[in-house]
Amino acid sequence: MPPIPPRGDAPLSQPPASDHSANAPRSAARRARRLAAIGLAGVAAVAVLAVHGLHGNPAKAADAWPSKPIRLVIPYPPGGAADAAARIFAEALSEGLHQQVLPENKPGAGTAIAADYVASSPADGYTLSLVPTGQLTVLPHVQQNLKFDAFKSFAPISLLAATGVVIAVNDSVPARDLKELIALAKAQPGKLTYSSSGSGTIIHLAGEYFKLATGTDLLHVPFKGSAPAITAVVGGHVNVSVDTLTVLAPQIKAGKLKGLAVASQQRSPALPDVPTVAESGYPDFEVVSWFGLAAPAGTPPEIIARLNAEVRKAADNPSVKERLAQQGLSAWPTTPEQFAQRIRADYDKYGKVVRESGVKFD
Repeated sequence: MPPIPPRGDAPLSQPPASDHSANAPRSAARRARRLAAIGLAGVAAVAVLAVHGLHGNPAKAADAWPSKPIRLVIPYPPGGAADAAARIFAEALSEGLHQQVLPENKPGAGTAIAADYVASSPADGYTLSLVPTGQLTVLPHVQQNLKFDAFKSFAPISLLAATGVVIAVNDSVPARDLKELIALAKAQPGKLTYSSSGSGTIIHLAGEYFKLATGTDLLHVPFKGSAPAITAVVGGHVNVSVDTLTVLAPQIKAGKLKGLAVASQQRSPALPDVPTVAESGYPDFEVVSWFGLAAPAGTPPEIIARLNAEVRKAADNPSVKERLAQQGLSAWPTTPEQFAQRIRADYDKYGKVVRESGVKFD
């Protein structure tokens, strides 16, 4: 009988010559058992590699990211500065990542619905949050039993853009400037109303901050987003609008509302004839409305770094800058650490305003 080749000398698909001898049945049985053992070992090895590669080693998973569309959750309905910023950057990120970034509007509960949704989503880089100023810096001070933590539930990626806040009135309000509005409000405490994009938002706080700074009493009327809030003021159902340049500049330019003041240190190129609140006698009054990008806490740092790089690339793109400027927005990219520091600073700043003004979640 010819010698049996040492194990591994011949392909498994080629049976040894001894198969034609009288010992063929026993040899075949041994080969079958060996093949089965090798097959099971291979399956086990693949399973172990899959577990360690995808779960035990997040870097491996991050290497393959993104392999499917990414959702960008916006806490407001369509329309408004947040929605505009989100859609401009979503388009730019889609190009940079070679994968679709899909805006998804989830308004309600002062932006808490969207925040809860993102915070409870898988930390795999496929669900991102458009973070408006008030979501993590104001809402935690005014709403009880939030399901998310401003500092533990999210991984900051970068600030995206910022805009100024404007105070405007309906034509029926007999005030030609901010001083006249303040005098009118003091003469009729609690009679004048102002709209906001929702309770607990930076717009809501800007209105309360204004009341605190000027010693006036205006009634807050919250809406689910800037678009319905502005519509109510244009229609005369609410007297005063406190909102961003993005939504108010077009209404003021069209003569539908009277712009009284901009809550920034300098006048805005979008409304050069509208003075600042400081010019009207309140030099310390300033409110910046910013928008940032965050992911659920625990998202692999490689994904955070890639997203940050793409945001910076987008913010340097002249086309993106121009589109933002058309919406009254300025690009404002940062590192994740700088964004985290901004959240903390504004959380402390606006927490003080909440305590001093006694603002409540309506």
